[in-house]
Amino acid sequence: MTRTTPPRPVDVEAVFPALSAHRRTATRLHPRQGIAKAEESSVAGPLLWPADEPWPVCTEVHTKGTGHRPADVRLKRRVLAEARGRDFSDEERRVLDAITPGRHAPDLRDEDPLPLMAVAQLYARDIPDLVGPEGHDLLQVFWCPFEVHGPDRTIDVVLKWRRSHEVGEVLADQPEPPVAGREECVPTPCVLHPEQVVEHEYLGLLSEELQDDIADWEERLLDEEENDDDAYDSSAPQSYDTYEEYEAAMARARAEEEYEVDYMGDLSIAPGWKVGGFASWHLTDPAPVDCAVCGTPMPPLLTVDKWECDGGSRSWLPLEDRDSADDPNVIDPVGVYLGRGLMRVHTCPADPTHPHRLSFQ
Repeated sequence: MTRTTPPRPVDVEAVFPALSAHRRTATRLHPRQGIAKAEESSVAGPLLWPADEPWPVCTEVHTKGTGHRPADVRLKRRVLAEARGRDFSDEERRVLDAITPGRHAPDLRDEDPLPLMAVAQLYARDIPDLVGPEGHDLLQVFWCPFEVHGPDRTIDVVLKWRRSHEVGEVLADQPEPPVAGREECVPTPCVLHPEQVVEHEYLGLLSEELQDDIADWEERLLDEEENDDDAYDSSAPQSYDTYEEYEAAMARARAEEEYEVDYMGDLSIAPGWKVGGFASWHLTDPAPVDCAVCGTPMPPLLTVDKWECDGGSRSWLPLEDRDSADDPNVIDPVGVYLGRGLMRVHTCPADPTHPHRLSFQ
């Protein structure tokens, strides 16, 4: 099934024509749980990896034998999803009680090579905003599932660009690290539903004049909504026979509430996993991300987000998912939470083979 982002609540370039100089496309990936093929774009799916090519490994010295088994993490997620809205069965409780972190790979020493985790596979034919080295049409993304790398103690990401037509026999038994440092470093296998959208630059990076104009416009919108809410409702309060009826009525009322449109939540940067687009700096001040080789500013190539959307960005929820807005498999399909919820991989537009950089929010 395709995924369709609703039209933006406001044509922001019609309100602020200057924003036309601050637009960029992004491809929302819309991951949804499922198993892809090696010839398809995916999250945590099988890769088009040559049978005669070594699998990438982490060679840094750090704890490697203790943590969470990836298979246990995925089993736990399946059990929780299947039991949503009801009590656990005895068998489900037994399974969940048996899933614990520990030294699950006792023979794996800290200095031993650790197979990297396959995180994503992206074909240029599916992702119009995927820009790599000339002639390369496939990006494969890996990481070490331990947040212990570098001075900031973060995850370590490895990118592999390749020409898909050069791959012959595909590796059938693809390695996986036996343990991960946190459950949230283990992605759930997902198929992708790529969709290109238009974004606008992060508010704090616009000119001060444009920022002030947007702030004044948002304040006027809020004043108009507050004036509308002041109308007196003389109808008698509704009574309900059961708590379930009350909850259903409250849910309907919340759905009918006037949505407060703002630039950051609705008109600027799309939430969720995506390729291309702009970087949001909603938790920190904007920071330059420049290429260490040539100094070129590096836009985000891949954004890894905890949410498909949240309460402040729910206008981005695809039309096909509007009836499932409270389903965790729609809002958080991948189960990954890095940094404070969001990680970006930045690459050099002048030469994508230059070392990439990471940023977190």
